[in-house]
Amino acid sequence: MAEKFLLEMKNITKEFPGVKALDEVTLRVKESSVHALMGENGAGKSTLMKCLFGIYRKDQGEILFQKKEINFNSPKEALDSGVSMVHQELNQVLQRNVMDNIWLGRYPQKGFFIDEKKMYLDTKKIFDELDINIDPREKVGNLSVSEMQMLEIAKAVSYDSKIIVMDEPTSSLTEKEVKHLFKIINKLRNRGCGIIYISHKMEEILEIANEVTVMRDGKWISTNHSKDLTTDIIINMMVGRDLNERFPTKTNEPKEVILEIKNFTGKRQPSFNNINFTLRKGEILGIAGLVGAKRTETLEAIFGMREVETGTIILDGKVIVNKDPHQAIKNGFALVTEERRTTGIFPGLDINFNSVISNIDSYAPKGKFLKEKRMKSDTGWVIDSMRVKTPTQRTHIGSLSGGNQQKVIIGRWLLTNPEILMLDEPTRGIDVGAKFEIYQLMNELAVKDKGIIIISSEMPELIGTTDRILVMSNGQIAGIVNTKDTTQEEIMALSAKFL
Repeated sequence: MAEKFLLEMKNITKEFPGVKALDEVTLRVKESSVHALMGENGAGKSTLMKCLFGIYRKDQGEILFQKKEINFNSPKEALDSGVSMVHQELNQVLQRNVMDNIWLGRYPQKGFFIDEKKMYLDTKKIFDELDINIDPREKVGNLSVSEMQMLEIAKAVSYDSKIIVMDEPTSSLTEKEVKHLFKIINKLRNRGCGIIYISHKMEEILEIANEVTVMRDGKWISTNHSKDLTTDIIINMMVGRDLNERFPTKTNEPKEVILEIKNFTGKRQPSFNNINFTLRKGEILGIAGLVGAKRTETLEAIFGMREVETGTIILDGKVIVNKDPHQAIKNGFALVTEERRTTGIFPGLDINFNSVISNIDSYAPKGKFLKEKRMKSDTGWVIDSMRVKTPTQRTHIGSLSGGNQQKVIIGRWLLTNPEILMLDEPTRGIDVGAKFEIYQLMNELAVKDKGIIIISSEMPELIGTTDRILVMSNGQIAGIVNTKDTTQEEIMALSAKFL
């Protein structure tokens, strides 16, 4: 049977100080197939792929690619050999154009000069092949997140890759964009590629994958044909226990109004217009809407990150002004941002710094020295209460899985003891077990009379966790509905109201 496999990773082991990240893991990928790789955050999925891609060196095991043993020393060597990786966190040169980003480091040349015409035509050929409608001369900084994702896939194809690793490729995509991505994946599968597809979205996996491998705590658990699996079976293998309910039982009781937002309109149009809503103590308010609805911009304006033309914030009956995030924190607001890699974490610094930075003023009263003992104690609280998987407090946060990074960020904001906690796509790219923990945390905070606002593009998540849902469409409020009385169809209809 070995001749059927395009890639074989056998008994791969990788240790870091204080943790065994991979323990004799095996992964076999057939040609012309999509092989899903699943597991909770910290299960070892990304570490395994980094061992394949030459970012890490495995400690033990064997990797066979097209029947030949390989040990890539760098991502460039992997790319040149036909192995590509589309990372969850996109790293692109935003100030350069699309074709520059695709051919960076390997420009076609005409004598001593770059052959711009060939580069354009080669890029256009790949885009036409994949049905991607992007101008090769467009600046990458002007693209949407979904277009940047398509650009990365086109780049992988440009290397004539036989194995393409896709890490959470749909985390920022709308339903329509996901369908387009699946069309591209099917084209790649039909031409003989092996796709390793990492995702936490069960329905997607069962739709697109031929086989599914599940990992848990750095070990291989199972490989099955997707047709033999259900969501419940996958969850059970991932977490090692039954999760009969995807959402915890709600025990919060909304009380009197704690926050009023009146006549909020963004200064730079097109933006949000005339936003009015209330939030009650102990309430979880969801914000739904399609990409471009200006949900994120609205929360950032409330938090003092964006200028408003008009708008009033009333907290506990008093008018306040959040002129900047620092003032917002003093006024009892916290915001977990959408893009944790770019606006959430300090990847080159440790968990201790990332845990205490939003509350740093409290550790140095009146300009005195930092109280390191208290900082260490508070970081310990974040790690313990958020159940962060890490060897030590001094571990760089950039080396943690996405879910563990997100837990640190949420813990950081809880240290500021906010009255209003705003969460922008808090469970994006996070496994089902970590999601459940975050939902529980939201409920516990609501029980303590905190006001919580959550933006989510996952409809079941909003319906499973909130008390009311505010629906935005093209920068306006299309409606506010009681969660227990609404349906996904009603929310989708409201989302398209002003398009």
